[in-house]
Amino acid sequence: MNILIFGGAGFVGRHYSEYFLKKNDYVKVIDNIAPLSGGIHPKKWRLFNPYKFNKKFKFLNQDCRKFFRVRLEKKYDLVINLAAIVGGREVIENNPLAVAEDLEIDTAFWRWAVKNKKKIRHVITYSSSAAYPVHLQTKKNFRLLKEQDIDFSKDNLGKPDLSYGWAKLNNEYLASIAFKKHGIKNTIFRPFSGYGSDQDLNYPFPSIVLRAINHKSKKKFIVWGSGYQMRDFIHIKDVIRGSLLIARKIKNGKAINLSSGKLLSFISLSKKILKILGKKNIKVNGNSNKPEGVYARGGSTFLQKKYGFVPKISIDQGIKWAIQYFDNKQ
Repeated sequence: MNILIFGGAGFVGRHYSEYFLKKNDYVKVIDNIAPLSGGIHPKKWRLFNPYKFNKKFKFLNQDCRKFFRVRLEKKYDLVINLAAIVGGREVIENNPLAVAEDLEIDTAFWRWAVKNKKKIRHVITYSSSAAYPVHLQTKKNFRLLKEQDIDFSKDNLGKPDLSYGWAKLNNEYLASIAFKKHGIKNTIFRPFSGYGSDQDLNYPFPSIVLRAINHKSKKKFIVWGSGYQMRDFIHIKDVIRGSLLIARKIKNGKAINLSSGKLLSFISLSKKILKILGKKNIKVNGNSNKPEGVYARGGSTFLQKKYGFVPKISIDQGIKWAIQYFDNKQ
């Protein structure tokens, strides 16, 4: 297959590239490796060297919006749109206008897709769990979030999580229009807290693992916010596997969660990491001066199971892989 990935130098894109290249597919990555994007030049990918596949891999260091100005010269079996400014919770909360640039990126992408629809067989695009209404994620009112909690046919969608949530909600709406009005087959995913060893340190999982490894004393171990805020962690390998399994079965511009359905607080996560490292009797506390986001964000797995996907990688296994990764890196 011919695969085109926008934002493919980022965390998720690197793992898609690995998956497809190992299947002997052709992969082209477009990424300008912008600040706050988590992008890394392919020559510096630590877990996987795409250039070993010779002519199967191509990388264009370019802003995707410049690429969108030209028409495709050849057909692609799959186009994956991952181009975004994210940068972790601190960026989302403290630099919302930078994150709002995603509105421009996604709008430009769908205009380009319409112009090139005869050469695009299928699109995968990413929304986010941040698109869900925040009133369903509070300490007094939370539950596993269902796909139908976002319904464009209703008058009230609910308020998403800051400018990043609004941008991803916009991307979903444009994707639905692309299918209904232009016949562009596409699948939208709402990933929850995807994590993995080579994730940018602006994200909590790798940051906590690395700090735990370097935590030498019996002093308190500090996490952001209260520490009691909960997230739904799903390993990047499950994200890739689940998305490609589901995308074969649904291509009508409808959004599907990628989640484990299990909520885990940052204090509990930190305790797991410290325990696996063999570091005992260390108290874990929150730091209220740092942002924590919503209280509880977890995704229903009902539809994922319906389409045949169940995550396989436990959080303990993911932690062990990350510890091994950092031990080899240091």
